[in-house]
Amino acid sequence: MALAIVQQFLEELPPSLQWPVHICAYTTVACYVLSVITGNVSQVDRIWTFMPTIYTAYFALLPFWPKTSLLPLFPYTPEDVLPAARQNYSPRALLMLGLTMVWMFRLSYNTWRRGLFNLHDEDYRWAVLRQRIPTWFFQVVNITFIAAIQNVILLLLGIPTYFAVFQQPTQLATSDYILAALALIDLTLEFTADNQQYSYQTYKHTGVLPATEWPFANLNWTAADLKRGFVTRGLWAWSRHPNFLCEQTFWIIITLFPILSPESPRLAPLSTSAITPIWPLAPALVLCTLFFSSTIFTESISLSKYPEGYRAYQKRVAMFIPFLTPAWGFLLQLQGKKAEVDELVYGENVPKIKGKDE
Repeated sequence: MALAIVQQFLEELPPSLQWPVHICAYTTVACYVLSVITGNVSQVDRIWTFMPTIYTAYFALLPFWPKTSLLPLFPYTPEDVLPAARQNYSPRALLMLGLTMVWMFRLSYNTWRRGLFNLHDEDYRWAVLRQRIPTWFFQVVNITFIAAIQNVILLLLGIPTYFAVFQQPTQLATSDYILAALALIDLTLEFTADNQQYSYQTYKHTGVLPATEWPFANLNWTAADLKRGFVTRGLWAWSRHPNFLCEQTFWIIITLFPILSPESPRLAPLSTSAITPIWPLAPALVLCTLFFSSTIFTESISLSKYPEGYRAYQKRVAMFIPFLTPAWGFLLQLQGKKAEVDELVYGENVPKIKGKDE
């Protein structure tokens, strides 16, 4: 019965979505099987850096692919794809592909230098989750969320380019140039946040700064910074998770390309669906929901390691939005607690707290 439902679902898919959905299904199964064999559930984490680019490239390059698959799982463009999308490249889709490739290089580099491409390495949060829930329930989470839902999210991140392809613009619009500039600024800020965190963590665990310090990364870490256990300087003085903020912002920007274009709302064959009003926003909404819930869990771990210091950090610095941080400071000032909290978050006389940062 289940197989029949799946088969019917695949047959009803628009032709241009059939290959991406098949790849998503195969990667889901592969990630789950590998997680069971190795006992390591970070398999999706390792493909996260490039799968959105693969889906984006497939859509942006529809005229390039052969009509039939040359090898198992090799991309192809079915003959029943709309002729305009099958024959013409979309400049908007190609621009989105270029931005996504820049995103991929940044994330892959950061993942590589942290050693997370090592097949034996696993995100520390999964180990914590194992301790907090029964073994059987962790396996349910593994197959449903870690393997399946995360792979679906990776596919969704390519959907804005799918929309752009079927809009078939003849040239880039003003909105495309503005969004592209914002995306590059966002990636620059995210790279800076990554570098500041990496510089701090390297110095914290080895006592030596990285051999190559990127601009704005060497913040002259002090003994107080090390005792505190987590970074609160640079971009991290304005947002508790500037990297997460920029990651969400990047995909919001990518989602907006087809929505803000002159061709909107003529998005794609799916525009006849009853869920049209929210469907174009799905990639950004789903990713932001994932990051918000993941951040709540991450902060619960940090709070358990640094109860006093991290609680003060939460009171002083906004979770994501930087312009809220001065407001939190003003509220603390009204309560007469700002000096005390600032000492814990930024000061020199911070009691030594042992542990690892998030």
